[in-house]
Amino acid sequence: MTDVPMPQVLGYCDDWSVAAGGTIRFRIASLTSARPYRAQLVRVISSDTGPAGAGLKTEDVAAPLNGIHEAALRPIPVGSFVLVDRPDAVEGLGSFTVQALVQPMLRERAQQAIVSTLVEGGRRPGFALIVDQDGALAIHFADGTRISTGAPMELGRWHHVAASVDATRGEVFVRQTPLPARGFDRPPAVEAAGVAAVGRLAPGALRIGAIGRAGPTPGHFATWLFNGKIEAPSLADRALAPEDLRAAAAAGTTMPPSDCLRAAWDFTQDIAGVTVRDIGPRKLHGRTVNAPKRAVVGSRWDGSEHDWRRAPAHYAAIHFHEDDLYDACWPDTLTWSIPADQRSAIYALRLDTDGAPPFWITFFVRPPRGKATARLAFLASTATYSVYANYRARMVPSTVDLAFGALQQIDGTDMLVMAHPELGASTYDKHPDGSGVCHVSLLRPLVNVRPTGRLWNLQLDLCLIDWLEAQGIAYDVVTDDDLHREGLSLLENYAVVMSGCHPEYWSAAMWDGLDAWLNRGGRFMYMGGNGFYWKVTYVETHPGMIELRRAEGGTRAWAEVPGEYLHASTGDLGGLWRRNGRTPNSLVGVGFIAQGFDYASWYERTPASRDDRVAWMFEGVGEARLGDYGCALGGAAGMEIDCASTALGTPAHALVVASSVEHSKVMNLVVEEINAGFSGAYGGTWPAVRADIAFFETPGGGAMWSTGSISFVGSLAHRGYDNGISRMTANVVRRFLDPRPFEIPARA
Repeated sequence: MTDVPMPQVLGYCDDWSVAAGGTIRFRIASLTSARPYRAQLVRVISSDTGPAGAGLKTEDVAAPLNGIHEAALRPIPVGSFVLVDRPDAVEGLGSFTVQALVQPMLRERAQQAIVSTLVEGGRRPGFALIVDQDGALAIHFADGTRISTGAPMELGRWHHVAASVDATRGEVFVRQTPLPARGFDRPPAVEAAGVAAVGRLAPGALRIGAIGRAGPTPGHFATWLFNGKIEAPSLADRALAPEDLRAAAAAGTTMPPSDCLRAAWDFTQDIAGVTVRDIGPRKLHGRTVNAPKRAVVGSRWDGSEHDWRRAPAHYAAIHFHEDDLYDACWPDTLTWSIPADQRSAIYALRLDTDGAPPFWITFFVRPPRGKATARLAFLASTATYSVYANYRARMVPSTVDLAFGALQQIDGTDMLVMAHPELGASTYDKHPDGSGVCHVSLLRPLVNVRPTGRLWNLQLDLCLIDWLEAQGIAYDVVTDDDLHREGLSLLENYAVVMSGCHPEYWSAAMWDGLDAWLNRGGRFMYMGGNGFYWKVTYVETHPGMIELRRAEGGTRAWAEVPGEYLHASTGDLGGLWRRNGRTPNSLVGVGFIAQGFDYASWYERTPASRDDRVAWMFEGVGEARLGDYGCALGGAAGMEIDCASTALGTPAHALVVASSVEHSKVMNLVVEEINAGFSGAYGGTWPAVRADIAFFETPGGGAMWSTGSISFVGSLAHRGYDNGISRMTANVVRRFLDPRPFEIPARA
């Protein structure tokens, strides 16, 4: 795949949901070399479905930004750390002591900084307390002098680390002490001493978890990045004696005596924010860069408390990763002032360069705030698009791919995240140390949110957009981001709202907004599967970022560390909505039951479909095998599927009007439905493994219709939109747009 052409110019926008009449800013650059590109604004109508679907359809949009431009060469400042951007942080220090508690997690790089005043390539007097290339504690000085313990620290274990420097005598002492852990081993402490010609430290910033590096955005670029947890770093303005450091290690503390305390950074404060507080006399506060993971268990955590708000001393650490990324820090390049009468739709800025595939910057234009231009809205699953953005792990061959029974579809644009890991990962990926990625940000190029490539998420949702266009059904586009910010006030402008094919990730504000609207007579069409599954939070201190903790079960790419189930941004319990007391079944009538990616099946009508309450739904629908066609694995019931369950909250008056049949053995039950290895693990088992099409009435004259399958929308365009899936969906849209109220049936 290394010879496959890849896009040469990339970009992203400042916010991908923008109201007509507003302004959107694009940030465009190249990761390889400065080069020209052509920008063309388009409205996106359909995705590249191949011969089984409608195919790629876009419509050029006139705008001043269209045309030839020059892309600058710009790197991306990847890696998280703490920046104390105060010139007086270490200015004038001669003798000093630096201490910290550390839990190293990776030993695959030359060196990792714990606390540093150095800038790469700089010669100003400074130091870096580091983990050296052998995994041992060392102190490194600007002139190249290094004193190391020579003994690697144990990965995954907490250590007290310290270095004292006596500038008058030129003496340096370093010590690493493994802290007691569960188990019976008691590794010894390791000490080393040496000499160094250390002058008074120069003014400049101090970093925790990195050393500085020159870059176009001062402060954001760093190297010697630490991978693991750091807790309670401190700085004293004299050289503490070895016996003092031995006593501190024995007590598990890094706090210097008050008469020499220069700084002590307390990571238990402002966990939900970006500020890192210094409780020392100089108030040398810092800030996090690239959103390292907070609300993580520290050296004192003993399992007695799982809420970081109630036991802050147990959560006094920050977990740093060399591949964390919040903001690519590219400047605004092109701007579009969107006309107030611009149609609400899905748009993209297509970037073309000679000899390379285009790069698509997708965004969504909603109507002016507080207004609607149609009675029906498509709710774009932007939270889910975000969480999957730059999904790297799916391109690595694994037994998971084999279990799904299908090879992955990969193209040159997908390959960007392999060729340029600085683009950051998705929350389906793991960091190099094996921990799960729990943050994802819009402020970077997103390679898989586009109308081409694998039919998944947005690419498959465009099958629904194409169908609405073909049917002549007027619609607005709104997004998860809008629903999170505005809640009920966004939805109350619409009679009908349609979801995308895979609204998997939802915030509490989104859930509350939809629930309130449904209880006021709203009519919702859940057009997919595996929806309303994981709980996420939008991080207020980092606009454009989402936090996810894969806690307590669920079908998941990685498991959250015990004790770290609560989100740092809000303190909310993460994980499945089902384990947060809200089941998808109670909201939309069906919930995730199975997944498999070899082929999709079809539905057969149930006796309930003959009920007078739903007779209108099947007018003109004569297919016995409903949906045994489509561009998404060949059928309407597949990929990830949902079924009804009154035990999980499906309303008693709900009608299951169709269920899927004949799934393969690689259509496996979800993990949360399996309580033992021998209980229901066998794939393709019916009736447990099935997609249900469900309908029920809601208060205020409203109603719910759920398809229970991700691949459902891939069948809409079959035979020129003249098929049973298309007719049934059209019947539901027409009836839902009809103002005649639905009535909840009286209990028998």
